[in-house]
Amino acid sequence: MVRIILHGCNGAMGKVVSELVKENKDFTIVAGVDVTPQKREDFPVYQDINDIKEEADAIVDFAHISAVSSLLEFTKSRKIPLVLCTTGLEDVHIQKIKEYSKEVAILRSANMSLGVNLLLKLIKEVSLSLYNADFDIEIVEKHHRRKLDAPSGTALSMAEAVNEALHGSLSYVYERESKRQPRGKKELGISSVRGGSIVGEHDIIFAGEDELITLSHSAYSRKIFAKGALSAAKYLLGKQNGLYTMTDVIENR
Repeated sequence: MVRIILHGCNGAMGKVVSELVKENKDFTIVAGVDVTPQKREDFPVYQDINDIKEEADAIVDFAHISAVSSLLEFTKSRKIPLVLCTTGLEDVHIQKIKEYSKEVAILRSANMSLGVNLLLKLIKEVSLSLYNADFDIEIVEKHHRRKLDAPSGTALSMAEAVNEALHGSLSYVYERESKRQPRGKKELGISSVRGGSIVGEHDIIFAGEDELITLSHSAYSRKIFAKGALSAAKYLLGKQNGLYTMTDVIENR
């Protein structure tokens, strides 16, 4: 049984993870962390992660960017593998993740779903051929009105997948209202929509002369992200120190 510390346990995603764990005998939550001091019947909740005394096999994080630094420090000091799902990370966090992964196993992903990560793989495979065939590439992402970061981490991962295939030759364009000029060949447009209760929709558009190819992913429930995070936590058991991704999990299913 995988013993989990759930970071951000009282948030929307934390509650989904908790419900899935109740239905899965392979996992148990030994402690939760949240700035909201809401008590739980199934496990103790701490406001300060450093107060946790329980032993755990992995930490699953679905919290806020403001809590990432203290989470990384705790992970490093306690040597507990971390599944890091918080998005909107800054350069200082990314640098610290790379540094700390030399001392503890860390799996970081902007999106925990199987479908999205397979889509990223597909994007890498087709982008160069379509770009060389004079297709323009645009990304459109849609999320609920409460999402804080824009563009989404998944949209940025899609853009990075394109640029990896194209050897970093494209520049990201986030808005066009200030530009009174035709679209440039080396542009990669990224657009964000916020509204209602949209869980998450991502489209990557390859627009050529007289034809259009769109690769899409739609999330209908947050459960897909929770399932991915639990699979990642199980994958990290016994792994050496290092930085992992959901691609590693998928390839070892």
